[in-house]
Amino acid sequence: MNANTLRAVVYIASLCGLYLSIAMLVPAMVDLYYGHPDWRVFTTCAFMVGGVSLLAAMATRGAPPMFTKRLGFLLVNVLWAVFSLAGAVPFMFSDADLSFAQALFESISGITTTGSTVIVGLDSMPPGLLMWRSLLAWLGGIGIVALGLFVLPFLRVGGMSFFKMESSDTSDKPFARLATFTRAFIAIYVGITLACAISYALAGMSRFDAINHAFSTVATAGFSTHDASFDYFKSNAVLWVSTFFMTISSLPFSILIVLAVRGRLDALRDPQIGVFLGYVIAFSLSAAIYNHLRNGEPFPDALTHAFFNFSSILSTTGFSSQDYLGWGPFTVMAAFFATFIGGCSGSTAGGIKAYRFVILFNILGTGLKKLIYPNAVYSVRYGSQTVDAETQRTVFLFFSAYIFLWVLGSMAMAALGYDMMTSTSAVITALSNVGPGVSPQIGPVGNFSSFNDPELYVMSIMMLLGRLEILTVLVLLMPIFWRN
Repeated sequence: MNANTLRAVVYIASLCGLYLSIAMLVPAMVDLYYGHPDWRVFTTCAFMVGGVSLLAAMATRGAPPMFTKRLGFLLVNVLWAVFSLAGAVPFMFSDADLSFAQALFESISGITTTGSTVIVGLDSMPPGLLMWRSLLAWLGGIGIVALGLFVLPFLRVGGMSFFKMESSDTSDKPFARLATFTRAFIAIYVGITLACAISYALAGMSRFDAINHAFSTVATAGFSTHDASFDYFKSNAVLWVSTFFMTISSLPFSILIVLAVRGRLDALRDPQIGVFLGYVIAFSLSAAIYNHLRNGEPFPDALTHAFFNFSSILSTTGFSSQDYLGWGPFTVMAAFFATFIGGCSGSTAGGIKAYRFVILFNILGTGLKKLIYPNAVYSVRYGSQTVDAETQRTVFLFFSAYIFLWVLGSMAMAALGYDMMTSTSAVITALSNVGPGVSPQIGPVGNFSSFNDPELYVMSIMMLLGRLEILTVLVLLMPIFWRN
């Protein structure tokens, strides 16, 4: 590995750590506004993290090297590691009184927009701490969309390039300059967040709850300010507002930008959008009908809670309004399988993602046709685009690695003493960045506070692997990556 590459990675990571230290002043001001003494914790942590980051940046400052795939892989991993460690510092010194493993888990859960938590008693936590959780998730969401739209397509390990989805004709690219596209993305992201916060407030939330839940909703993170999550509000209006914004945030941000800025409705023809919305409706309707018939829940209420909870799972947000594990075995199994699926590429959602299912389904169809007509030539399609062999290979690699890591992690959790349902659902909810599992211990009314340090480290690794599209991390384990 070139020393100049390592220096550049440390320098960029230090700058990002410096920015994160500035963000710590936001919860400090929130605590100061509400008169809570915890503002001193965030101020101290901001100076600690900022000081270390500044010294590291000064020591590694220099001319940037040419951006290569090797630099890209290493930079992505180091940035998320720095964010995770820096984000954990306030948790360790706050009133939550978390161990290092718990603080790291909470930080990674936020920065990867997973939404799992080890904190019990959220209703009595300092307001600054609650804001820090939500802010971490919101900032993580920005990084995730940027990762999916710009970095992963370049590294050829995941994501569907915005320009590929739009057109192969260079004259039809709506944003020829990356800076223009980036500014548009930030504007849309902030705009959706503001609209979500205002909608929550109009639906009955307090201003503090509305802001925190808006951050968490648009980032599809699932952090709430209450232990009961959305069941605390007892409002169908709040649930439908959340359902709408969770769904919107699971769509490709590149499509949202084209739609908002250029008014191009044809952008909605992206196949993954139809697939994602289709299985949201299918899962929600079937769960609502099942809950109504089996448990006698009034159908309007059953429909509201089904759409909210399954939109939450499929968007990998992780909010809950009821203990849907009590709806019956069908709902438990549906929630378990929905945890794998995820939202669209180029969004804040996690999971396997809809575009990969589109490609896998077309590969399967093409393979079956070849069995009937072996000499015929068929191409794998994604909408009007032909999927090249390298993209097909990457999709297979990702899917295989995803299942392998799920099995490996589940075996590790079982070895640590957990039953099959807890082991398998804990690992998949971490790998898909969903939040709750489907066992009573870690379900929609549970949390991860009973997990010991070894289990929390396993979950933390799985959350990072899932958020960084797995292959981006695994490539660092290859000896050839480190050779000059």
